Amino acid sequence: MAVQEKQPEWLYQWERFKDTEAFLFWDWIYPRTVEDFRGKRVLDAGCGPGHHMRLVADVAQEVVGMDLNTAELAKQLLANVPNASFIEDDLALHNAPDAYDVVYSIGVIDHTDSPDASFENLKNMTAPGGLTMVWVWSHEGNGMMINLIEPLRAALLKDRSRAQIDQLAHFLTAVLYPIVHTIYRLPLTFLPYYDYFRNFRKLSFHRNALNVFDKLNAPYTEFITRERIERWFNPRDYEDVSITFYKGVSWAANGRKRLRS
Repeated sequence: MAVQEKQPEWLYQWERFKDTEAFLFWDWIYPRTVEDFRGKRVLDAGCGPGHHMRLVADVAQEVVGMDLNTAELAKQLLANVPNASFIEDDLALHNAPDAYDVVYSIGVIDHTDSPDASFENLKNMTAPGGLTMVWVWSHEGNGMMINLIEPLRAALLKDRSRAQIDQLAHFLTAVLYPIVHTIYRLPLTFLPYYDYFRNFRKLSFHRNALNVFDKLNAPYTEFITRERIERWFNPRDYEDVSITFYKGVSWAANGRKRLRS
């Protein structure tokens, strides 16, 4: 398996946007809590600018951020976090000299060349008895994204600059606001993305624009089925598994790696 090529789209995204909405991280790793990081060696696989690392660094013994595209940016932004360190590498291929007590990957492995290989290496980097946590976009509930938005993005935005896509994301976010705050407040639960837009109403305009930009900016997204998530967290390798269909559009899954598999 070849090392995944660097993708400058991600560096632009995380130089431009900030994510300060901590509640999303805790939702995505539920039922795990801050206590699961206390005194532990932690790996953030696909750390972006390190915004999730900040949430656990205060209690973790050590938190390592790995990213192929933004490790240097995260290093600069977290220069004042003494127990943080950074690795620039492909998370599907990195050979960790020592396994970690907690390995998490939030919104990353579904954008890699091989999500299956990426998850397998997350498992390899998790110590026996340790926790593996992932959050990915789901195949279920994302028919509009798969059949409409993704083909349009590939056809119309491929040659557009990041700045143009940024402007489009802000425009589309503004268009969504009156819809989400009127029609989507009615008890019309059959509407697409009804649960997802509950979070939209909790977030700032900037954070919602990040969500829209992320969907337009990602070079590739593989939407993950429940069957695939269950295969990753199979009972031979994991116990105490939690798989949540989060807001009808994503999978939040975690489990404890068995001492022996």
